Amino acid sequence: MKDTALSSTHEALGAKMVPFAGYNMPVQYEGVNIEHETVRKAVGVFDVSHMGEFLIEGPNALDLIQKVSSNDASKLVVGKAQYSCLPNDDGGVVDDLIIYKIKDETYLLVVNASNIEKDWNWIASKNDVGAEMRDLSEDYSLLAIQGPKAIEAMQSLSSHDLSAIKFYNFVVGDFAGIEHAIISATGYTGSGGFEIYCKNSEVKQIWDKVFEAGAEFGIKPIGLAARDTLRLEMGYCLYGNDIDDTTSPIEAGLGWVCKFNKAFTNSEALQAEKERTPENKLVAFKLDERGIPRQGYDIVDGNGKTIGKVTSGTMSPSLGYGIGMGYVPKVFSKVDSKIFIQVRKKAIPATVVKPPFYKG
Repeated sequence: MKDTALSSTHEALGAKMVPFAGYNMPVQYEGVNIEHETVRKAVGVFDVSHMGEFLIEGPNALDLIQKVSSNDASKLVVGKAQYSCLPNDDGGVVDDLIIYKIKDETYLLVVNASNIEKDWNWIASKNDVGAEMRDLSEDYSLLAIQGPKAIEAMQSLSSHDLSAIKFYNFVVGDFAGIEHAIISATGYTGSGGFEIYCKNSEVKQIWDKVFEAGAEFGIKPIGLAARDTLRLEMGYCLYGNDIDDTTSPIEAGLGWVCKFNKAFTNSEALQAEKERTPENKLVAFKLDERGIPRQGYDIVDGNGKTIGKVTSGTMSPSLGYGIGMGYVPKVFSKVDSKIFIQVRKKAIPATVVKPPFYKG
């Protein structure tokens, strides 16, 4: 089990630590609902240093990225980031990721912690163009400072105007006494804020200064359990739950990051799938009665026939009712469609809704 550079800090703060993607990670400190509310109303800090970072460089870097990723990375300019996915050869998804254009011919790919080795091997297997690849995952840390008060609380730590960093943009600059941090705004919580990428040797200094600066704003450390409830309220996919090697990006509603003006892995088949409309679709639903949908629970129709499974589900801390996502046949996928979630022996009625659940 690997530690992040801050594992001992989390333990000292009384965090409940759990194994996650091969790392010893804080799942919660005070409790999921309290931490969730902190991010929705004030500002909280996640240590997500388990995420993977690959540097792709050289004159053929873009060629490799265009081949393996579904989105059109040629549209990126320095200072912009892009959400994308890595399709496999069989119609599924190797991973979803964020691509940053750091400078001309230099890109940073941020991938999910559980997929670091798989993603590296996959991209390397497609690298017949001689792009330079470096895996920085073991050397870099990542903090996500999230919440409506994040910018105000952190502005004293940087000479950059943090409010000027628009969604899916970033700057490389000074933060908390570190000269070359990446400050980006690609939040996974729906409550604003930004992320800080730095070297492992720098992250403790940043962590301490962040909590010092944020004290008057009610800043708190936040665990991965609240990160999951926050992202689910936004209807954001989690790899391993809502998308995986067997799920199509078209079925998952990620057709918007599949740009068919270029060739990429399995693009012809995915384009044909998009044009004919997939048989199953990932939908968001809310329970009409009390109950908590959990991953793996059956989704059934009015006759009790199983039509799908819950891929993510929880009791929404912000909304006070059960919410979830799952794949169902397209006939059940329209907004306001009625489905049922099998919670133990009871089929609880649910309604298909348009995400996000949480409107802010």
